[in-house]
Amino acid sequence: MGTSPAQEEPLGRSGGRAEPAIPNDNAAHASLPARPRDRVLRAACVAVPPLWAALGVRHAAGTLRHYLRGTGRPYRVDARALLAVPAVREEVDARLAEWRAAAGALGEPGAYAADSGWRGVLIGRRAGAGGSADWWLALRGAQYRISGTVRVHEDGSVVSDYRFQVHKSWNFDRGESEFGIPFGPFARLHETGLAREFTAVGEVDGLVDAEGPRESCPRGGLLVDTPAGEG
Repeated sequence: MGTSPAQEEPLGRSGGRAEPAIPNDNAAHASLPARPRDRVLRAACVAVPPLWAALGVRHAAGTLRHYLRGTGRPYRVDARALLAVPAVREEVDARLAEWRAAAGALGEPGAYAADSGWRGVLIGRRAGAGGSADWWLALRGAQYRISGTVRVHEDGSVVSDYRFQVHKSWNFDRGESEFGIPFGPFARLHETGLAREFTAVGEVDGLVDAEGPRESCPRGGLLVDTPAGEG
């Protein structure tokens, strides 16, 4: 099965961005003097990751701990665990459905490149509404991308092999808040050099899309998205 020479751009590319990074308006790192109240806030924040870890919200504990360490180095998150969050899974399934529809509309067997581009997904804190308290505290939202190959077979069946990537410009945006707590003082930790913003990244390869509702199951060294109930 060869790649169709008529394909001008990857399937599903419309609507996605070329780059994932989202800038913010915070001051540069260590550009402001640290006040006593900033040091007190940092000391209070240092006590939070061990508490979160003890409560089982380990992803949130990891990202906050990395912010407070102040290295600014990229931080790797568990992309496979993030993909299992229903809100994220639904977003990815919607993109895969677009790929299948676009490939089927081409009307001939072949292998077609597919790429969603970078898109945003919000993560709520309520598990019953498709969210996750752990990932909400860890990321609140992120940019994701799926890319791979869609194969249309002679019998009309469609199979997609793809990779899932996640990217988060991790920071506290001034002007935002949660539960009435403004993010400004936490952003100031970065601005005074007491913490540092960073990029959270992750990816998982070897995903295979099949027809029907998805659930991720290991099979033969791959993480196969199988119809629910067949894993």
